[in-house]
Amino acid sequence: MTSSKEELIQQIEVARKALNESIDEKRQYDEIYKNSVELDSLIEQYIVAEY
Repeated sequence: MTSSKEELIQQIEVARKALNESIDEKRQYDEIYKNSVELDSLIEQYIVAEY
């Protein structure tokens, strides 16, 4: 699934906020890890798209 640059940036920001909140709120490791993997995947898509 391809996203426009703006959509991808917005998804990255949402995922980053979710990760930060899960860390700040000291949530379970599994949730923090899931958020981290999701953010990494979006960043990888951004890099591969060469934006």
